[in-house]
Amino acid sequence: MGFVIGTAGHVDHGKSALVQALSGIDPDRLAEEKRRGLTIDLGFAHATLPSGREVGIVDVPGHIDFMRNLLSGMHGVDFALLIVSATEGVMAQTREHLEVLDLMGIDHGLDVITKVDLADAELIELVSEEAREASSRTSLAGAEVVHVSARTGLGMEQLRQQIDSGLKVMTPRPDKGRPRLAIDRAFAMTGFGTVVTGTLVDGCLQVGQELELQPGGTAHRVRGLEQYNRPVESAEPGSRVAVNIAGIQKDAIRRGQVLTLVHSLQPSERIDASVRLLPGTRRLRPGAQAIVHSGSASVSARLLPLESSMPDPGGTGWLQLRLRHPIAAVNGDRYILSEATTGAVVGGGVFVDVHPVRHPRNGVPVIESLAQRLTGSGLEQELRKHPFGVTPSQIMVITGASAADLEDLNAERVGPYLFDPGVFAQLSAAALREVERYHATHPMRRGVPAQELRSRLRVPPPVFRHVVAALLGAGVLAEHDLALAAPSHRVLVDERLAAALIEALSANPMSPPPLSAALKSSAVSSDVAEALIEQATLVRIGADLAITRSGLDRAMELIRSELESAGSISLGRLRDLMGGNRRTAQAILEYLDGVGETRRVGDERVRRT
Repeated sequence: MGFVIGTAGHVDHGKSALVQALSGIDPDRLAEEKRRGLTIDLGFAHATLPSGREVGIVDVPGHIDFMRNLLSGMHGVDFALLIVSATEGVMAQTREHLEVLDLMGIDHGLDVITKVDLADAELIELVSEEAREASSRTSLAGAEVVHVSARTGLGMEQLRQQIDSGLKVMTPRPDKGRPRLAIDRAFAMTGFGTVVTGTLVDGCLQVGQELELQPGGTAHRVRGLEQYNRPVESAEPGSRVAVNIAGIQKDAIRRGQVLTLVHSLQPSERIDASVRLLPGTRRLRPGAQAIVHSGSASVSARLLPLESSMPDPGGTGWLQLRLRHPIAAVNGDRYILSEATTGAVVGGGVFVDVHPVRHPRNGVPVIESLAQRLTGSGLEQELRKHPFGVTPSQIMVITGASAADLEDLNAERVGPYLFDPGVFAQLSAAALREVERYHATHPMRRGVPAQELRSRLRVPPPVFRHVVAALLGAGVLAEHDLALAAPSHRVLVDERLAAALIEALSANPMSPPPLSAALKSSAVSSDVAEALIEQATLVRIGADLAITRSGLDRAMELIRSELESAGSISLGRLRDLMGGNRRTAQAILEYLDGVGETRRVGDERVRRT
């Protein structure tokens, strides 16, 4: 696994000269930079340390006018070199760069005092102490101080040794199986096509791999990879990488986009984040505009407090960032805030939820959830946002989690969906509550139709069948045909009402009136008829026809007798035998065909053998 070193420090303090002395590569690649002797954009180099370890180097501009470029280069930096000139000491820009390193959580590095060949020992010691003091209030507190001269080479070998020693105790960036390359440069090479560069995190890249450009969503094949000017078949996280991608022109790519696996990352336009504002900055109003710097992207955003008010300068809090354009980010990414007008850094923090749901007016539960996410329960908190479940692939896209992260996740697995156990328990209780409410309204029905229960619970159709299967398996619900019931439910029929309906259908047992007419004449609801049909006291033989069990049994005796004597029976013959009407006779024969008692041959019915 590799590491990336980044420079920081005031303009003209010797950052680029130091990088060239370390690597033999001039990081100032633009003609204007060489003409002005001033770093304007990001510069890149690589060096081999005494141990043989190869590291990438990102050189950043020191001038305040190019702060946006500096912030684009801080993504992926593991080890910082704070550059302070022995002739000038710590300057305003030095302190601002230190604040950026602190906000980005970069806590490994060195204080490098440059141009020591131009200063006496007393001044060098004074500047060294000044650098120690400035670093002491940041993530670089306790950093070793190294004295060098890029011009004469004084102290350069010691610097290489110190960098090497510092990297040996660091934990390499993990391989989460989800590579992300934040693009900081795109150019065309004759004979190769489009090449993009960036610092690789979260996973490996391989030649031939299909990747996606986000935001944008276009897929492209990796034609080639380079690390430190050497072609490689694969690249590991924590390294500077050049990727030759097929099927796109360099002008279609912009700094801030991300190369990642296809369908593995969903861009965000609204993000819930922790924030720490720097002391002495201008107080921010709710809805204030600022620039959000994340990865290599910089985008304008409105800042909305998730608490009752915006945090004070020097304080911490929670914000929702409403981005003007989407960015490709994942939970846990750090970001920097700068003023929209001056570009001055005002604060920064961590993206806690890159795909938040709509928040209630009372933000207390939201803050509690975000705070728990920061302490390591982000996936559990994400599950709670999905009352109807989420698939593993969806939650990985939403949160940036890896498949390994899901292995120990406390989740209720319902078919292909994951539920928060508490949320699924609530859904189970709601389902039983709705079923029991249906039983109370329709006590003579066996249960609620499945689709009606789905509508009452508002569960999406693809999820509902898996939810029902889980509830049936757990014994929460019971199933009767297509109806769902509480396990304890028993159909209770009012005997007086049942008798009234049976009497209406029994005046001519083998030729009953239409069911709707019988219900009307007996002043009985359709629920009574359905209950009697479920109990087999009545038999439905048509859409609006029901016959008593005794009436059907008598008709079947007549049919069997005729089949025994004549071998077949016609519709007209059955009508005459029953002394009824053609409609009922036809319905009885079709019913018997359906249950396998008879089969039709021409205009006759014969016994099914």
